[in-house]
Amino acid sequence: MNTFDTIRELARQHHPDLEDRLAVHDGPKSADALKAVPDDRWLAQMTRCVFQAGFVWKVIEAKWDGFEAAFEGFDPNRISVFSDDDIARLVSDERIVRNGQKITATVENARMVADLSAEHGGFGTFMANWPGDDQAGLLALFKARGSRLSGMTGQYFLRASGWDAWILSGDVGAALVREGVVDRPPTSKAAIARSAAAISAWAKEGRCSQSEVSRVLALSVG
Repeated sequence: MNTFDTIRELARQHHPDLEDRLAVHDGPKSADALKAVPDDRWLAQMTRCVFQAGFVWKVIEAKWDGFEAAFEGFDPNRISVFSDDDIARLVSDERIVRNGQKITATVENARMVADLSAEHGGFGTFMANWPGDDQAGLLALFKARGSRLSGMTGQYFLRASGWDAWILSGDVGAALVREGVVDRPPTSKAAIARSAAAISAWAKEGRCSQSEVSRVLALSVG
């Protein structure tokens, strides 16, 4: 396994403007900033990522004001008690993408956000206190208690929310294979654990975020 400096240099060879590319993206939020995010914004970001999965992102973006209105500002306590009639109403609401499964997932995720918020004094506090080196465990919790937030959707949600997240994209997977961390793109629990450990080690070595390591790995492929 190469040092992170070596991987960064490989990425720079492919992309001489590497630092500019990295600077385009906002870094992870501080613990205090995560705690300050209202519960409704966490649920809104979850919903955006769930609806974007396998769909044209620009369509979701164009309809987002409609989503905000249809889901009543994404108040998790309100949405968590939506009835079947509420879901049926949303399935017919032309302001949003009328995908029944994803609408139902939003209600289920609202219950998760509301429950974890009650348990931890705010969903943002829960997120801020979750160990940064246990992203796999956090995704497993989302899978168990939420809906449609496992795999890549969950990873993108964490990154978009400002949590210090890696994303095991195709390019990142290829880089991890090249570095001998895994022998094939990581999809199994064991392979993801090895990938997460390597990314955490590189982040400590490079004194940077896991998010930056993930992006540099992707750019090091070409």
